[in-house]
Amino acid sequence: MSRKLLWGIIAVLLVTNIATLTLWNQDEVVPLGRSNKQISQKEPVASVGDETISFDEWMLSLRENHGKEQLKNMVNRKVVHQLAEANNITIDDKIIAREIAQLTTMQGVMTAEETKAKEEKWREDIQYHFQLEALLTADINIPEEEVRTYYEDYQNQYDFHASTQVSHIVVPDMETANKVKAELDNGASFNLLAQEYSIDEETKNNGGYLGFMVNTSQFWPAGYLDKVAGMEERTYSEPFQTDAGVAIVYLHHKLSSITFDYEEIKPYVEQELAMDELDQSLSAELLWEELDIEWIYDE
Repeated sequence: MSRKLLWGIIAVLLVTNIATLTLWNQDEVVPLGRSNKQISQKEPVASVGDETISFDEWMLSLRENHGKEQLKNMVNRKVVHQLAEANNITIDDKIIAREIAQLTTMQGVMTAEETKAKEEKWREDIQYHFQLEALLTADINIPEEEVRTYYEDYQNQYDFHASTQVSHIVVPDMETANKVKAELDNGASFNLLAQEYSIDEETKNNGGYLGFMVNTSQFWPAGYLDKVAGMEERTYSEPFQTDAGVAIVYLHHKLSSITFDYEEIKPYVEQELAMDELDQSLSAELLWEELDIEWIYDE
């Protein structure tokens, strides 16, 4: 790595909070991370009773506690990006979409903006992960028979099954349901109305949240899946009769199925088996010797 590129990395690090702005940025007001919020370098960043924490104290703590690791992470990202580009290593969009879908099902309720931000970050991380695996295992050959046998044994784990994220409010009768619906139409919070009105004791305290459910699951309440099939995300249904009472369902998010045939998934099965054979941590530092790298922590 050239010294010019090295200092470019350091400059990025300083701007994004860690080794900071106190060295290179003389502006009084600076952005806080990627948000629109700005902070003054001359004002305290926190106060506890009569004591304050200055901007400079905060930056010094960040440099001392996180600076080296953050810079190492940034170098790792550059290493993987450059080597992947040099070796023409790309990751199938379906693989990335599957990983994003799986990560999404592990989250709670998110706004559209939160979902978009998460997906952008996940996409970068997923690409980095798979490209790093490909680089580390490039010289390991897995026999075709072993790959196919493993795929046939664990084929189901490579597909993502359509899933839906929902909440509900269940009330005793249609009169109460219509009252709840009217409050929703006037802008009331679904979460708070569930806590106030729902008779489903298992979910009411959590705003009626049922979570993500695979569309083929036997645990769907009767009629719910048909009800949400024609709904738009982040909307609620008309009241409808169920075995448990009258329900109103809120559709948060829908995720479609993502499936692979053997040829599509084969390179990633090989990669997975090769990593098992390699039996070492997933670390880009193992690749540093392939590039000319210099950094301020060299001894």
